[in-house]
Amino acid sequence: MHPSTLLAAWFVGVVAIQLLAGKLLLAALIMLPVFGTVALRGWLQLVSRARWLLVSLLLVVAWGTAGDAAWNVPLAPSREGLHDAGTHAGRLLLLLMAVVVLRQRLPPREMLSGFYRLLTPLRRCGLDVDRAVVRLLLILDMQDRLPRPRDWRALLAVPASGEPQVFELSDRCLSAFDHLLLALLLISLLSLLALAVA
Repeated sequence: MHPSTLLAAWFVGVVAIQLLAGKLLLAALIMLPVFGTVALRGWLQLVSRARWLLVSLLLVVAWGTAGDAAWNVPLAPSREGLHDAGTHAGRLLLLLMAVVVLRQRLPPREMLSGFYRLLTPLRRCGLDVDRAVVRLLLILDMQDRLPRPRDWRALLAVPASGEPQVFELSDRCLSAFDHLLLALLLISLLSLLALAVA
């Protein structure tokens, strides 16, 4: 299967995650251990990095949504706010696992090859696909090499300029099976978007 097909399937999965709520969302969260211990370890690291985002999300949505008070105390969050906050937090947790699974299944070069093939039709709209792929490569490379300093001022230090890097993108054509899968994924995506609007 071509990397672009895997990326398209991942994107459809991300859209589907945004439609989950209630018992379906809870069931999906309970199923996370199915991805294995390595994925769970990577997921826990991402959750740890996103902990303040999760806390902010819970506080803002739980106390910022109008509705009936969850408890009979002053300044209590609303029941609707707690429900919405739990839903958004659950979706974010699933999205973090989706990122971990994508990074496990597709090495950076394969991922970039998939993005290159998916973005190529956008050349007609004026998008510089080569530049977009190189920027994505730099982001992925920086994410892997950037240390986690204890002092935020260390991030402002100018890195030493090294040798210029050369990157070769291995691109291969899509097979007929990939074209069929991409068509099915496009139909699935349109169906999910129709469900979201309805």
